[in-house]
Amino acid sequence: MTDDVPEPDCLHGAPHPRETGEVYGHGAAEQRVLEAFASGRMHHAWLLTGPRGIGKATLAWRIARFLLAQPLMAEEGGLFGTPAPPNTLDIAPDHPVARRLAALSEPRFHLLRRPYDAKTKKLKQEITIDAARALKSFFGLSAADGGRRVVLVDAADELNPNAANAILKLLEEPPANATLLLVAHQPARLLPTIRSRCRTLPLLPLRAEDLARALAQAGAAAVEGPTAPGLSVLAEGSVGAAWTLIEEEGLAFYAALVQLLSRAPEIDRPAALALAQTPADRFESRLALIEVLLSRLARAGVLGPPQSEAVPGEAALLARLAPDARAARRWAALQEAQSARARHGAAVNLDPSALLLDTLLSIDAAAKAPSHAT
Repeated sequence: MTDDVPEPDCLHGAPHPRETGEVYGHGAAEQRVLEAFASGRMHHAWLLTGPRGIGKATLAWRIARFLLAQPLMAEEGGLFGTPAPPNTLDIAPDHPVARRLAALSEPRFHLLRRPYDAKTKKLKQEITIDAARALKSFFGLSAADGGRRVVLVDAADELNPNAANAILKLLEEPPANATLLLVAHQPARLLPTIRSRCRTLPLLPLRAEDLARALAQAGAAAVEGPTAPGLSVLAEGSVGAAWTLIEEEGLAFYAALVQLLSRAPEIDRPAALALAQTPADRFESRLALIEVLLSRLARAGVLGPPQSEAVPGEAALLARLAPDARAARRWAALQEAQSARARHGAAVNLDPSALLLDTLLSIDAAAKAPSHAT
């Protein structure tokens, strides 16, 4: 990819999953792939599922490197007998396959993702049928080369209906020696027939220590100070979410949000106005953090304050504003309503700061309602 063309499957400023050497926290999933390979029952399609940003694409690239580096059939017999099956997905960084995949020049590999529209200078919102049709040419050209072939779809829940049907046909009649790796953040959005023809490989959010190791590998700046422990809490085991929190100073915003609402239902209006001032490119992440707080309020009303607070003072705030299940329902309803309202406003180009301020004032108004209100 050229420097001026964005890649849809990569966070801004972060290394691409194909450039990431280690996968943390998903050893069990790797073992399942190795066992299937060693047994000779490698499924032709794997669906990697789990929350966004936890390493699904990184693992998919790791599987692709491994498969393409293996001979199609292990030689049996010979001077030293049949070689032992591999016990790791590791491939040397200087392996020819690793180098070609890093350069997107491996002829036996195809990456299907949202295409770039040269006319609008933007990425398309879906994986189009034209992009999916390129698979026909890929399998036609690569067949002459022999060996394994791998297709990576990132992300499968971005396929438009026609592209999804093209993938379904491929899954129904898989080409010989081909493996499809489908990354899905929301597998429920996929056609049931696509899900049924794949072997699902579910991945879980990362533990705090694995999250820290993955962030260090990606080159993220270290987080220090009283809010540092909250990074894992807010990111919920997602490297992608943690990266965005660091890059966009999300921890500081969340701490300021908790401090502002500590005075609800009589928040400081000038402070709310100052907190709402945000660049347009950070609107989505700021709105997402407000939604996180509302979600945590709803959960606190049912389960009680969380064991680990994201920032100092959060637990006390959650306990005060969400003392019971009725309050929990009120916060859940507000989260849904305000999220839809703010995103609609953004879609019609309303001022992002005004939208955030409106959301903050709505939270303050909701805090005035007694806990017995419905």
